[in-house]
Formats: sequence, C-alpha cells, structure tokens
Amino acid sequence: MNERIRAREVRVILASTGEQLGVMRTDEAIRTAKSHGLDLVEVAPNAQPPVCRIVDYGKFRYEQAKHEKEKKHSVNKVKEIKFRANIDEHDYLTKIRRAESFLNKGNKLKVGLQFRGREMAHQEIGRAVLERVKEDLATMAHVDMEPKMTGRALGMTLSPLPANKRKLRFTAPDDHFDDEDDHDHDHHDDDDGE
Repeated sequence: MNERIRAREVRVILASTGEQLGVMRTDEAIRTAKSHGLDLVEVAPNAQPPVCRIVDYGKFRYEQAKHEKEKKHSVNKVKEIKFRANIDEHDYLTKIRRAESFLNKGNKLKVGLQFRGREMAHQEIGRAVLERVKEDLATMAHVDMEPKMTGRALGMTLSPLPANKRKLRFTAPDDHFDDEDDHDHDHHDDDDGE
C-alpha cells in the first residue's frame, strides 16, 4: 500500500470507475491516488509490472474480509443419513424428507446402510434401498460415489444440484428440520428382537 510498494513502475486502475490509467512510476501513482483522497493498493504483485488499484483502503479491506467470510461460509458440510435393509415405509419417507432438507441447504449427503447378522446373505435388498434413495433424490442431487460395500456397510455420496435445478418432491419448501443432530440414526430398529 502506498509507500510500501517496492516496484519502480506499476499498472494503475481507478477502482471506482474501473478505468485503467496505464503504466506509471510508483511515486506518480501515489500522488494520483492522494489527489483523489484515496490509497494506492497493490492487488497483483507478481504481474509485470505489478497491478495497483486506487481505492479507499478501509473499504478495500472490508470488501476483502466480506469476500473471505463468504468463501468460508459456502464450505459445504457433509451430512449423514443411515438406513437399514428392512426399513419401514414411514421411516424411509422421514429419512428422505430429512435428506432433501440437507441437500436443499447445499450440504453433501453421505447415505449409509449397515448390514447386521444374516442380512449379509441378502445384500441385494440393501442395494435396492440405496437405488431407491438415488432415484427419489435425483431431482435434488447427483451421485458422487456410487453405492459401494465397505465391510458390512454399503455407502454412497450425493452432492446437491445447483439451487435453480433442485426440485423438492417429499418436503414442502417451508418444512425444516433442526440441525442439532447431524446424523440421522434408525434407533428403533436396534431392538427388533434378533
């Protein structure tokens, strides 16, 4: 910024209008900035010659911080929903609605299905459940990782479609689930008397 710029010549842009003032000596560029009541800020130090903008430094820093915050804020979370091979229809629909809600907020979704006991002998039932999930969420997401077995678990990963291409099928737009529980577990299947 201003006198800290080491280069002898810089390419100058007037930020308020976007007008390129061309290549000039650094001391001349600083005088031009001061005459506008602004600062000379180096934005591309590695360019030949370095690129500088004539801006209000406080406003420039605020915009940069805001941009960084937006970038951090848009980092997607990965939510997880677990199914069982013998899931009841009502439970399935509840989990699909929750999955839609997660995807609608821009989160990635990890769908898992755990096989227990003799369920391993009928893996095709579990695959059918995940294929149904994939079809039911096709209007909200695309598949990043196809269903894949890892030990006794079958899993796949979904990423949300762009916001303008998403279509809710199971959830009304005003329905919302609490995010207090990032994992949706099928607890009542645990005591099914095996």
